[in-house]
Amino acid sequence: MNERSVLIVDDELYIRRLLHGTLQRAGYRTLEAGTARAALDAAAASAPAAILLDLGLPDRDGLELVPLLKKSGKAAIIVVSARESTDDKVAALDLGADDYVTKPFDTEELLARLRAALRHKLDERGSTPLVRAGEVEIDLVDRRISKAGEAVHLTRKEYEVLAVLAAAPGRVVTHQTILQAAWPYEHDRRVEYLRIVIRNLRQKIEPSPAAPSIIRNELGIGYRLMADA
Repeated sequence: MNERSVLIVDDELYIRRLLHGTLQRAGYRTLEAGTARAALDAAAASAPAAILLDLGLPDRDGLELVPLLKKSGKAAIIVVSARESTDDKVAALDLGADDYVTKPFDTEELLARLRAALRHKLDERGSTPLVRAGEVEIDLVDRRISKAGEAVHLTRKEYEVLAVLAAAPGRVVTHQTILQAAWPYEHDRRVEYLRIVIRNLRQKIEPSPAAPSIIRNELGIGYRLMADA
């Protein structure tokens, strides 16, 4: 795997050119594909570190590609699509995409999302157990949380929710993914349960719970832990 290579999958030439220029200036090596078939071939042959995936491909829906690309390699997958519906975003993330960026996009934000996704992949391979977000430190091995050096006492459920978010720093995690992990034996998993826990967590770890900067809400989709680089 080339840690600086990115596969751009989009059927629109001008989007590919825009992304190519943006990524090249940021120091990445780019590959391009305009169809689903070409994307699968390029991913298999080149093993890119990341894939920027459009959903509106001419020969196959991009959502169908997400699990296939996840199965064929270890690339971080960021969906870059004009589809704005919550259902499409949740579907992509639940299928295994690492993030979802809506067109039109800000290139600096896209690069930041790419860096976060690549960092997470490196952490996965290195099994990094420590996550920091400002003054908050999350030790996933010893199950210890501290803020400005002081221990933070969480309930079991609060810790389980925070641990799911900390396992994917910088990435959005869907409501359903968190609920399945934190409430594995509940048949009726309600988002209201999660919102209560998130509210309690923010009271304990946020510098300003009324204006959260560590646990960010992705409206209608899930939450994102804003970890340090």
